[in-house]
Amino acid sequence: MEEDLIIGIDLGTTNSLIGVVDSGFPIILADEEKERLTPSSVSYLPDGKILVGRESSRVRTLHPTRSIDSVKRFMGRPASDLTAEELDSSLLTFKKGEADELSIKIDEELSVTPVEVSAEILKRLKRIAEDALETEVHRAVITVPAYFNNSQREATKLAAEKAGLSVARIINEPTAAALAYGLDKSDEHSTIAVYDLGGGTFDLSVLQLKEGLFEVISTAGDTRLGGDDFDGAIADFIRTELNLDELTDAESVTISAAAREAKESLSTAETHMIRLPFLRDGESFELEMTRDQLESILTPILKRTRAICERAFAEAANKGAKAIDHLILVGGSTRTPLVQRKLKEWFELEPNISQHPDEAIALGAAIQAGMLCGRIRQVILVDVTPLSLGIETFGGLMNVIIPRNSTIPTKAGEMFTNAVDHQKSMAIRVLQGERELAKDNWLLGEVAVPFTPGAKGKARVGVQFSIDSDGILEVLARDTETGEDHLLEIRNAAVDVDDEKVEKMVSESIDYAFDDMNERILVEARMKSAELLPAVESALEQIADRLSPEEVQSIKEAADAVQSLIDSETSDANALKAANRNLDEATQTLAAALVEAAFDAI
Repeated sequence: MEEDLIIGIDLGTTNSLIGVVDSGFPIILADEEKERLTPSSVSYLPDGKILVGRESSRVRTLHPTRSIDSVKRFMGRPASDLTAEELDSSLLTFKKGEADELSIKIDEELSVTPVEVSAEILKRLKRIAEDALETEVHRAVITVPAYFNNSQREATKLAAEKAGLSVARIINEPTAAALAYGLDKSDEHSTIAVYDLGGGTFDLSVLQLKEGLFEVISTAGDTRLGGDDFDGAIADFIRTELNLDELTDAESVTISAAAREAKESLSTAETHMIRLPFLRDGESFELEMTRDQLESILTPILKRTRAICERAFAEAANKGAKAIDHLILVGGSTRTPLVQRKLKEWFELEPNISQHPDEAIALGAAIQAGMLCGRIRQVILVDVTPLSLGIETFGGLMNVIIPRNSTIPTKAGEMFTNAVDHQKSMAIRVLQGERELAKDNWLLGEVAVPFTPGAKGKARVGVQFSIDSDGILEVLARDTETGEDHLLEIRNAAVDVDDEKVEKMVSESIDYAFDDMNERILVEARMKSAELLPAVESALEQIADRLSPEEVQSIKEAADAVQSLIDSETSDANALKAANRNLDEATQTLAAALVEAAFDAI
């Protein structure tokens, strides 16, 4: 094994992520905006500038034909492979080369290949890692769908090379997901199905675990089925309901973004108000959408995954779905309640959703990278944790590090940062329990980590929980700037818990689930408001003159609505969340104007 640093990358259709094993545990790295998801979007501006990620998403309305999303769908494919539906539904102009190679025409002078677009995304991820880790990175593990053919895999490797990365290994996304879920730690033979519904692709893979090694024994998928298709169907519904025909490119982009927001909102809410401010000739549009409407739109698309699953199950074992021991869900689209409900209905399998669906593959890639460079060692597991273990975070919330029923010995952790300016230290309060709020869980111990005072988000403290086979929990907190470690050892409390107390805690977590979740949403919404309001005020002071009076008034009214709810100390989490969302929508033109102002200043 080499000791050189290796990073793990999930090069996704809609979003991409990068992870690494740092201070002995796998983490997903965040960019300068503290965001871990990087939109897989690249914009080629008329002045020659190339924008990647959120910067590209922000200008997509201004440059719809120069912005490329979901490029993963085109990786390694010849031009003749594109379907009429793909050509008709895209705002992009495709070109066919002499050898049937595919490229995307930006303007008369510039055309780019899918490999070149993907390389820009990988360059951005590489910079995120280097900024976060304060060191250069040159090697990576990159994930691909299990059904990617050799041409698609080679295209992925070529994109990495163009980004300055040597590919240590290409691994299948379902294998990475299984690693993230910790299924490699079982010493039992088991059959695992990974249902991966991402932004642009669907993949169902069946893996067999034998003595810690995964073997993909069956896979099936559709490279043109995913969350993008959900968004497209919702956008068609919006357009039909509002009688909007012959959309401009900018209008199509705006409605697509509104469709995606409606899909995400209705994963937790029963209704969602779609607002399209100043969409056409200064006219604004509104449309209320219900979860029932959403599910009637999505069901026909989702049904396409059923036949694919059944085929993969049949190829893996004669017993079909009955042979599956674990069904794990991956990809942001699996957060939709309809997906989870239909899978239970179709296959009588309980989906495992214990990991973040957007981050599981990247986390698995980081784990694989850590194994390759010797930063993670395989262990034998002998017991499970009866209750979740975590720490208290800003706002009094419980952040779970090791979930309930994790097999031990085990190790996990996350990176945390200071929540306020000039903070001198961070109190790591170790909690045990299943409730959303820290105060409702048990405090096992506390350790303080001092660091140099600075701006909000400057300090980085890695927190690692490690439970050995004897049930001893060791909490390591490391200031990454100084490398100074602070240790807290808690003997047996992590495992040796009275059964009656465990049952009582789990029962209370169910009884108070609605109240707890509402309180968590409210706290998170207040924190979001505290970030939004100063940012909007500052932006208006800088560039209000670039907006119309109507746009400025709309933004101020949305900001006043948020401030009013904060001042009233509302307990209505959904109302504050909706007000934040409305403010986000109202400031779309403001964000675009900020980008333009930044370019003008260069």
